[in-house]
Amino acid sequence: MNWQQTLKDYQNYLRLERGLSDNSIINYSLDVKKLTRWLENNEIKTSPVSISEETLQQFIYDTAKTINPRSQSRLISGLKGFFTYLIFEDYRNTNPLELIEAPKLGRKLPDTLAIEEIDSLINAIDLSSKQGERNRAIIETLYGCGLRVSELTSLKISDLYFDEGFIKVTGKGDKQRLVPISPITEKYITIYQKQVRVHHKIDPKDADTLFLNQHGRQLTRAMIFTIVKRLAEKAGLKKTISPHTFRHSFATHLLENGADLRAIQQMLGHESITTTEIYTHIDRKHLTEVINKFHPRR
Repeated sequence: MNWQQTLKDYQNYLRLERGLSDNSIINYSLDVKKLTRWLENNEIKTSPVSISEETLQQFIYDTAKTINPRSQSRLISGLKGFFTYLIFEDYRNTNPLELIEAPKLGRKLPDTLAIEEIDSLINAIDLSSKQGERNRAIIETLYGCGLRVSELTSLKISDLYFDEGFIKVTGKGDKQRLVPISPITEKYITIYQKQVRVHHKIDPKDADTLFLNQHGRQLTRAMIFTIVKRLAEKAGLKKTISPHTFRHSFATHLLENGADLRAIQQMLGHESITTTEIYTHIDRKHLTEVINKFHPRR
């Protein structure tokens, strides 16, 4: 059993059995590829079935010198999943990473933007440029609907249910959910769709894709990051932000204004409420105000 074939089998398992997205499969595969490169560089000849706990411990030790604790923890988790798959397929009896502990991590709170900062980013968009209306619609959709980057780039025209006040979002593992859309976000999407997009020469395979690049094709994740980075620079924003920052801001602002945590969980597409609960740690001042206002012993 060689590494290359086993990795292909593992990728098929993640896609077909686990229903993971292409991005998740790529990330899991990179963990295994890091291990195989290290084995080659150190001239260690071993297979996925025969690799020992000692060899993996040395790999983790060497790799830990060049990556931060969070990346190290993710790498260990990814490799544990790979060897769990081998046990599932009866190739191994034990997981050689079972006793290897990931570094302890503090809970990382997501960065958020104030409403004024979001307004300044939107105001920095040059609406006279070719992509101005599109970029405004993109930012409004990221913030107004709390989408992940991959959910935004894959959003279809057929996913827009404006009459019902929802959009259909395809999230991780191809799981779909309905997210309410505000009149403002709907307005700017409609302007882009009816006044700008219609003048594009569109690639047939992307005819149903909402947001397109100048060549009439689906936007890449990298392009969305570039749009956000350039807007932050133009607006003079000192924070380091990404498209995901709008998703965090969406959830935080909803919570601060009294939204139910379960409702936020559904809109974000979180499987576990524990993931959504991180937003309760962001603004302790706001939580103190809630206690002072609503608790009978205030």
